Amino acid sequence: MMNPDTSDTITEVAPDVYDLTLASKPARYRSFLFDWDTPTLIDTGPQELSQILIQRLESIGIAPERLLLTHTDHDHVGGYDTVIDTYSPETYVPVQSQLQTAHVADHRYDHEDNIGPFTAVHIPGHTQDNHALVAAEESIAVLGDAMIGADWRGLPEGYLIMIEAFYSDDLITAERNAERLQDYEFDIALVFHGSSVFNDARKKIDSFLDFPNKGTWDTDVWPLRVLSYLA
Repeated sequence: MMNPDTSDTITEVAPDVYDLTLASKPARYRSFLFDWDTPTLIDTGPQELSQILIQRLESIGIAPERLLLTHTDHDHVGGYDTVIDTYSPETYVPVQSQLQTAHVADHRYDHEDNIGPFTAVHIPGHTQDNHALVAAEESIAVLGDAMIGADWRGLPEGYLIMIEAFYSDDLITAERNAERLQDYEFDIALVFHGSSVFNDARKKIDSFLDFPNKGTWDTDVWPLRVLSYLA
């Protein structure tokens, strides 16, 4: 598909899938709304932008009935209580998350759990609770903070890279676990930082993760972070 212009505050990036930009400067914060069988909001931006999120939803005229969190960094969970107070959606939060909000989660999910059309993929490393959500039938993956748009770090858009080590618990673990994305097929990868990828996203992830001369992760000694290189 052609890359949609996401410079506007609300962009339909795929059929009935909306990129809701809450702020652009100094950093871009966004949520994603899926107007499928059950209108689903994924992540809620930082708390100080929660009313802008509500304005975006009101502007579209779609009330979320399901709320999914990919993880609980401040820029993903901040509007959680406000969305619940406004719309009373059914909520799904990773089982690993320490949710410090007024409202508890209706449901806790884990790796490979299915939530409507989405399959949860646990990719710890950036944070312990970080997940991607893959809608295989629609060929769309919401990557949480497993990966980000390459243009966030000054590279050409249309590609994906690992999130910044500066904001991550353990980037080696994050890259190793990102390989779980290779178990799923999707063409579109939606990210929260940088530009999303709308063509050949899985193939581009393969190219990034399966680099030349890559060794194999030695799971027996992984806590020591030792690689067993191929001859």
